[in-house]
Order: sequence, then C-alpha cells, then structure tokens
Amino acid sequence: MHLFYCDETNLEERAGDFLIYGGLIIDGATAKEFSAAIDEMRTRRGVPRDYQLKFNPGPEAFTHEQFIALKQEVLQLTAHFGARLVVYTILHDVASNPDIARRNGINTVCYHFDCILNRLGGAGLVLIDRFNDEGNAIDAHLRDKFTVGITGLPYSPEMRLANISGFHYSAIGQSHFPSIVDVALGSLRLAINAHTRQMAGLLGTANTLLGLLSPLFWRQNDSDPVPELGFQFSPKVIRATRYREKYLGLKDFLARAGIVTYQEITDQRTY
Repeated sequence: MHLFYCDETNLEERAGDFLIYGGLIIDGATAKEFSAAIDEMRTRRGVPRDYQLKFNPGPEAFTHEQFIALKQEVLQLTAHFGARLVVYTILHDVASNPDIARRNGINTVCYHFDCILNRLGGAGLVLIDRFNDEGNAIDAHLRDKFTVGITGLPYSPEMRLANISGFHYSAIGQSHFPSIVDVALGSLRLAINAHTRQMAGLLGTANTLLGLLSPLFWRQNDSDPVPELGFQFSPKVIRATRYREKYLGLKDFLARAGIVTYQEITDQRTY
C-alpha cells in the first residue's frame, strides 16, 4: 500500500504567481520507520513536542539557522526513505479561480498517482489536507473521485482510478507526513516565487531548496528528466504569448537548478 499525502500552496490569487498543488508518495512498507526517523530528529534537535512542523513559522525558541537546518534534514530524510513528489501548477492569471484550480490540481495529481501505481504495483490511499471551500464542494469532489474517477479526458469520457482504494482527509499534527508535504511544497513555493517575483536576494536560497527537492520528484529512473506524472504545467496549451513566456521562464528556471521537466509547453494542441 502506498500513501499519497496532498496539499496546496500559493492559493491566494495574485497576478504572476503559480498555484501549486502536490502530493508525496510514501511506501506503506517503510512508513513506520520513516515516521520514527522524524521522531528521532525532533528529539535530537530539541523540537518541542507540541510544535506542529510547517514550512513557517518555526519553533519559538529556534534561531533562523536552526529552523533552516531542521527543514533541510526533513527533506533529506524524505529522499532517504524514497518518498516521491507529484506536482501540478497553474498560473493564477489563466485559472478560473483558486478553488476550481485546486480541485483541478487534485484531479491531476490523483490521476498521476493512479498511473504511477500501475508502475509500482499495489494499491494506494489518497489523504487530502483538510480545507473548506465554498459550499464545501470538496466533499462531493472526493466522493466523485472514488465512485467515478476522472472525467473529461481527451481520449475517454471517464476513467475509474482503480488503483486507489480511498480518498480521505488528513491534518498537520495527526501524522508527520502532512508536515513533510507542507515543508516540501513550501520550499517549492519560495523557490518559484523568488523567480516569478524577481526577488534577487532569495535566488541563492531558491537554488539550494530546489537542489534538495530535485531527488524527490517522481521519475521512472533517477537520471531521467521529470515527466508529466511528476510535474505538470497546466494548461498544456497556452495561446497567449505573455503567459506562455511565464511558463517557459519557470521551466527554464527549474532546469537550471537541476529539475529538468519533460513536458512541452505549446501554443497549439498536439493531439
């Protein structure tokens, strides 16, 4: 059984920013050992028992340097235990609204998780970080993912996500794994925002974070570029030149930091 912990970041609608939705695949066979390693790290570093680990803020008594080292070790442990990151991103300028974009992100990463399970073998559970959107549409959305699957694909009206045994909610503090996802996606958000907002003073930090994140992205082989199953830019077809240039700029920025993505960004349909 593989666990897929999911969360979003950069949800606030802001021109030029990318909404990011992602999930971390954790092998159930190593989950107990992975969780114990996080326990040991917290004890060794003096993290208070009641502190709920997130990308920000850090423990009250920690210095900035101590908190950076803590998060760095979290990402290194995540790579050590073979967890793999699956990410969807869309420019706010082209998204209908953040809630719809987030649900589309859930669709995409869950579909990709199901495809990855075909390669890994076995079943999976999806665990979504709990949130309340308008009308609490997320509840019906997740029921639909389980009973129907994915709809509106270019090659099929619907497809059951047969490898996924259930869709559930999670929250930081109920397990170490939602915290790890928050740290990973928060790190990716900082790096991407440093690029898109032209924050030159943060580009060194951004490159360091992307170097830590690079081993986490799902690839068929570790030396391969990251395929769409590991990192998808949405939409695939971007007709407006000014927006397409933002996607291409992000793609190039990630590649310079060692995260080479396979997906082509075009201005016309390729199917």
